[in-house]
Amino acid sequence: MFIAHLPAGYLWTRYLLRRRFATDVRSSLYRKLMALGLAGSLLPDVDMLYFYLIDNRQHLHHGYWTHIPLYWLALFIMSLLAGRIFDKPSLRPAAAVLFSNVLIHLVLDTVVGKVRWFAPFSGHDFMLFEVPARHGWWVWNFMFHWTILLELALVIAAVVTFLISRRTLVAAKS
Repeated sequence: MFIAHLPAGYLWTRYLLRRRFATDVRSSLYRKLMALGLAGSLLPDVDMLYFYLIDNRQHLHHGYWTHIPLYWLALFIMSLLAGRIFDKPSLRPAAAVLFSNVLIHLVLDTVVGKVRWFAPFSGHDFMLFEVPARHGWWVWNFMFHWTILLELALVIAAVVTFLISRRTLVAAKS
């Protein structure tokens, strides 16, 4: 996925905050958790820095530890335990928002990218659809594959949802 991680993160975090945590959109908690959710939706791709700057594009970046679901599950469990040990109940919604967005990122990457869902116990790469190499520049292969329509649908849904929520907020202030 190229353009859908952030929009999907926005849609999911908005849903989670409104339905699960009943957070008011005008509160500072909502803004903080939304920022955390958006960061989580992009967090696994922080490995792109290593991919380009250090690894010199030697290995597919989905093979790095930031794309290993078990790693994120372990961090999620440790953060919940830390919240309980240090009596920080606010850590629970923050961890849920962050790590659920990381999980959504990995699910989206599984559509046309390779994700090792059972690593380190298995090196099997999972992907739903293979994108054939038909164009000279690798990006075009993804841009002209039918799965880009899924990404565009997420982008449009996020933009429409954002505009409607802004309109509702402005109307409520009046």
